[in-house]
Amino acid sequence: MSAPRSGLDGAGLLIIDKEQGVTSHDVVASCRKLLKTRKVGHAGTLDPMATGVLVLGVERATKMLGLLSLTTKAYTATIRLGADTDTDDAEGVILTRTDTADLDQTRVATEVQALTGNISQIPARVSAIKVDGKRAHALARDGAEFELKARPVTVSRFEVHTTTVTPWEAGAEGVFTDLEVEVDCSAGTYIRSLARDLGAALGVGGHLIALRRTRVGPFTLAEARNLSELAEDPAVSLGIDDAAQFAFPHRNISADEAESISQGRWLEPIGIAGTYAAIDPDGHTIALLQEKGRRASSVMVVRPATLRQ
Repeated sequence: MSAPRSGLDGAGLLIIDKEQGVTSHDVVASCRKLLKTRKVGHAGTLDPMATGVLVLGVERATKMLGLLSLTTKAYTATIRLGADTDTDDAEGVILTRTDTADLDQTRVATEVQALTGNISQIPARVSAIKVDGKRAHALARDGAEFELKARPVTVSRFEVHTTTVTPWEAGAEGVFTDLEVEVDCSAGTYIRSLARDLGAALGVGGHLIALRRTRVGPFTLAEARNLSELAEDPAVSLGIDDAAQFAFPHRNISADEAESISQGRWLEPIGIAGTYAAIDPDGHTIALLQEKGRRASSVMVVRPATLRQ
């Protein structure tokens, strides 16, 4: 595929498997260079320590990002029991340390279950939540005193797959207990907070030492490529037509209806809830629609009459 240009050419969604140690903004910058366009944006970020699925929009598909249903996410993670850190993850300073040699695994399972379902969670202090207009992580770095309010989240799955014991450093007697877990949750759930809260409930402390996002909404690692793979084939993962039809329900429309909606007019509703794609007889996505009352109106015209190809 040729490098993206303005309009519809090269537009679509890019699913990146982010590597550890780089920010989401770094990934966007790299993709702009590889695809030779400034029109690249992301649908939510990943912490530098985390790896996995990052959804980007390219060219005209950047307008689609805010309409994507990305309300559910899935992760694999490693939780270390036996130590608290000031960031709730491995990048922080250890505050307390407790030997977990006698940790009761039945109790671990009980407390994991208690953190499953609809729960109330206090976000990590190094999160991107704003407090009086400033990011919590910036306040934490500056040593500011502040409190974050608990918020409702849904953890639909929190499963421990393997448990291993890791000795403390040479010369110190004690062990950590590392849990390999899988988590399915609502957007806004902090896996670091799950690690912290599990450790607190067990009385030994806990923090996150590895995190990999395996799914965001309908997008999984199966669709993802890392930046090295993108460099070898600099093209979107899903063209704008495929992206719309993959991410949204769709409705087939006639050529006349396509012409009408491409010029900003509305169609008759047919009873589809939420945002959906309107597909013309050639398989092109003309617009994303939402129904309200007696109208199915566009929330994004993918192919306006001035850009039809």
